[in-house]
Amino acid sequence: MNEINTRRMKLSQIQALIAVAECANFSGAALQMELSQSAVSHAIASLETELGVQLFHRGRHGAQLTPVGERVLIHGHQIARALEMMVKEADLEKGLQGGQVRIVTFRSVATHILPGIIAQFRDRFPKIAVSITEVYYTQAVEDALRSGKADIGFVSLPISDEFETREILRDKYIVLLPPTAKLLNTKITWEELAAYPLILQPPETACSIPLRKYLATSEFPLNIAYELSEDSTIVSMVMQGLGAAILPRLAAEPIPAKVKVCSLPMDFERIIAVAVLRDALLIPAVFAFLDLVKSVAEVETEGEFPINPS
Repeated sequence: MNEINTRRMKLSQIQALIAVAECANFSGAALQMELSQSAVSHAIASLETELGVQLFHRGRHGAQLTPVGERVLIHGHQIARALEMMVKEADLEKGLQGGQVRIVTFRSVATHILPGIIAQFRDRFPKIAVSITEVYYTQAVEDALRSGKADIGFVSLPISDEFETREILRDKYIVLLPPTAKLLNTKITWEELAAYPLILQPPETACSIPLRKYLATSEFPLNIAYELSEDSTIVSMVMQGLGAAILPRLAAEPIPAKVKVCSLPMDFERIIAVAVLRDALLIPAVFAFLDLVKSVAEVETEGEFPINPS
């Protein structure tokens, strides 16, 4: 008999139980549910008949739960929460059946980090399109997120507090020297570095802004001979013996075998993070991509992020 009664129970009866308990009267519950008072009364009476117990004491002062009604209400709330989660799961799945995730980033992340993540994402959500826009400047990433032209940005910290960020990688800066360089140690001194023409990125680029502040601590005047935006061009110029370059390792990859690599006088690194505009209205596809980025970042070991082979 209990199994039959359970099958006959209706969601509208559970909703009426919760509404009457919250309002402590049938008229208030009817207004809340946008039904007639008689319809709410009928729903509660039917539920009591199905269960075989009285759920409310009815009187001039409204409707008060009986002891068994209080216990039944606990399960009613659980049913309502379960229904809400069912709807959310369905909405999420519908949202993941299409749409687009728009990413703005600098070249090194686009080249070495994103391909592997996107491949995993496409395996899970083949109907969601992913687009990437490459930029040179951190400001360009921020502008794209502010204007709504991109959903997700990869940046070097720090950035404006208009954005929510999560660190995913620490990328150490290295010194690239020509094949003819004579290295006495794996860590170059300021004096040795000052002997080379330096090849750097322009001051406004994501890599160069923190680097130039660091270089200002040098004990010797440094000769910045060339400023170039393209990482690969900088590495090629070092290969041709035109000077020494300082780049984050991720930006320098792939490094030709003949180019000498050493550390700066004091270790220096950039913090790469994923960023979204604070309080932005993001679609489920974007949340799914962010979750994947965070899960990949969490499995990094000893500061080494999985890099796409070049």
